[in-house]
Amino acid sequence: MGGSAKPRRRRAAGAAPGRERQRQRQRQRQRPNARDEKRASRGESVVGCLALITATAAVAGFALTVMTWGSELWGRAAPASPGGGYGFAALAGALLPVGLTVVIVTLTRMKWKPSPLRSIGWVLASLPGVAAVLMWAVVVFAGFRPRHRRDWHGGCYSRGGPCWVHAEYPWVWAVGLLSTVLVAAALITAAVRITKAREASADGPDTAVGPDTPAGTDTAAGPDKANRSAATDGNAAAS
Repeated sequence: MGGSAKPRRRRAAGAAPGRERQRQRQRQRQRPNARDEKRASRGESVVGCLALITATAAVAGFALTVMTWGSELWGRAAPASPGGGYGFAALAGALLPVGLTVVIVTLTRMKWKPSPLRSIGWVLASLPGVAAVLMWAVVVFAGFRPRHRRDWHGGCYSRGGPCWVHAEYPWVWAVGLLSTVLVAAALITAAVRITKAREASADGPDTAVGPDTPAGTDTAAGPDKANRSAATDGNAAAS
């Protein structure tokens, strides 16, 4: 054996531990911290409890409002309104679509990140719509009679009670429903027309080209060009 084999060079092993440390640090950063998880779970539980309390208070307040103000509205405001109880029902039926329109138009314009102050203003502007919807709900629920006829006694037939409302105004539900449908249809039609007008103004006026106009004809030249072409044709015919 004449020649001797050259010893192989060993690769530097110093870079591998550094990369492993970086990977471990990245994994630790990506892993959620136990404290953060506990805080997030506590925050979610607090938000859930607040939402449940708010919903319960809203339902209780609505029921109390129907019990206290419903009979007063039907017993005093309805007979005194123009058209009596039917006019009052028509007005109450119009409150629902109008209130929902106000709420939708205002809340869809909110942008919390770029302009929080304007968003707060839009929230405040939606409150009249919310009040209109709540008033509609109070009037409607105050006119509901008990389900069983055996409960149609006592305060049900008192002035402003649900049985009294249906006895005085038998077709009150039809008038209210018709008012809601007509007002909603009018608002939808107005919204469609406004949207089309905005799209037309955004696109700009297009040059009108008739079916007999050849391609490449400049229609924006006006009547002068048409007169010139007519005179040229007349001179050619005379010659």
